[in-house]
Amino acid sequence: MSGILNSSIGRKFAMALSALFLMVFLVMHVSINFTSVFSEELFNEMSHFMGTNPLVQGVMQPILIFGVIFHFVMGFVLEARNRASRNVKYAKNEASGNSSWVSRNMLLTGLVILAFLGIHFYDFWVHEMTVKYVNGDMSGLIDPNNAESGFRYYEELREKFVSPVRVGIYVVAFILLALHLLHGFNSAFQSIGANNKYIKSLKGFSKVYSIGIPALFIFIAVYHHFTH
Repeated sequence: MSGILNSSIGRKFAMALSALFLMVFLVMHVSINFTSVFSEELFNEMSHFMGTNPLVQGVMQPILIFGVIFHFVMGFVLEARNRASRNVKYAKNEASGNSSWVSRNMLLTGLVILAFLGIHFYDFWVHEMTVKYVNGDMSGLIDPNNAESGFRYYEELREKFVSPVRVGIYVVAFILLALHLLHGFNSAFQSIGANNKYIKSLKGFSKVYSIGIPALFIFIAVYHHFTH
């Protein structure tokens, strides 16, 4: 693994794989969250399963956390090496004419997204870990023998979107995520050698994905804000 990461091509390939992994996770994440728009019961059941299943908690969750950290660290490493090898005069005079704003500011959009992830982890993951492992509450589904039990996941989700400031942060973060994905999606496929006759189809799909997934996240936040 260290040998692969020592080469420029290896680092880009590893970066691309981590990006594709996170893209798959985003589809799963938004799919579960979107159920909260039309079915409180289904959202609670899926959230309870994801929050208590040993495979999800003991295997998938650590892999996801590692994937997020790896992707951002590798992004910083690649950006630092690119800046170090770039001709300063050329970058100053010609960068805007040879690349888009998004491609030149992937590190900036990445940092904002990383800051947002910190808020998101605090809102949901830290809370969930506290409820389950500090308070010892592994419930979540309605207990017919306990009138005080209930589907806490749905109400906890809606409570987070009461504040217009927090909703605004989510909206801005997901707009930047869309911009980040628009450039990163194509770069990821090119890095793994998919720059071939299928590239036009991939570019079309990448635009749908890069705009559609963040748009769904924004819709979920705005929906719960205005229907609370």
